[in-house]
Order: sequence, then structure tokens, then C-alpha cells
Amino acid sequence: MLTCSPFDAMAVPFDDVREPMALSQLRTILLWTLVFGASGMMGELLLIGHDESTAQFVPLVLLATGILVAGALLVSPSRGRLRLMQLLMVLFLGAGILGVGLHYQGNNEFELEMYPSLAGVELMSKALTGATPVLAPGSMSLLGVVGLALTYRHPLLRNKTQDSSEETHS
Repeated sequence: MLTCSPFDAMAVPFDDVREPMALSQLRTILLWTLVFGASGMMGELLLIGHDESTAQFVPLVLLATGILVAGALLVSPSRGRLRLMQLLMVLFLGAGILGVGLHYQGNNEFELEMYPSLAGVELMSKALTGATPVLAPGSMSLLGVVGLALTYRHPLLRNKTQDSSEETHS
């Protein structure tokens, strides 16, 4: 019995590339999670005016690109789009880590400007709880992990020799 649901979008229609429907549906759920997460984060960054410098503009560009690539994957999954998604998700991971560092550095500089005598644990505590949310960019890295998870061992990324060796070892 053939059914069609919104979760069948990543189902691969090729006879030589198969995976269980539940796994395909899980990939689609992860893809929609990425789309909604990136859309929400982009909306929030725009609302708070996170576009005043090049460094602040980078996550907006990455998020918009991620939404476009995810949309393309929903419409027509392909090996090239999956590889592009993987590359983009590695950039998400890096941007999140870099963003945490930049937020911390900004808060640290602000606290030292306000209280030049601060040092050690007290300075670190003030910087971590400052006006700029230090851990917020980590959600960019989390979206990167979601995107990499949905591409992990995707049937379109397998080559013929890998498929035949998996069949002989099963």
C-alpha cells in the first residue's frame, strides 16, 4: 500500500537506492526541524538588529542559504544537494563556535571598560551573564548537527561498491 505524507519528502524514488520508509521519514522530520529552526533563528536575529557588522551578517547569510538548500532537498533530493548541505552544516558548526567566542569577547571587553579592576572568575562570570547572550550562537551549531544527522549515510551518498559490500556483510 502506497501512502503519501509530508514526511515522505526525502524518500528516494530510485530502485537502486533503498532505505526503510521510517528512516526516510526521520530524515524528513530532521529536514523540517532544520527549516523551522533556521527560519525562527533568522527572524529573531533580524528583529534584534543583528546586522550591524559583517560578523553579525554571516549567520543571516548562512541561515538563508540553509533554508534554500533544505527547500531544494525537500523538492528534489540529489547527491549534489546533500553534499552542499553537508558543507553548509559544517559552516553552521563553525559559525556557532565562533559566535560564542565573539559574544564572550564582546561581553568581556564591555565589563573591563565598566570595571577595569575585574579579573579571574568574577570577570568570567560577568562576561558569561552580560548583555550579549554568550551561548545563543551555539544554537547555530545545534542546527548544524541536525543537518549533518539528516545526511548521515543517506542512500544518495552511497556508491555502488559500498552498497555491494554492505549486502555481502549483512
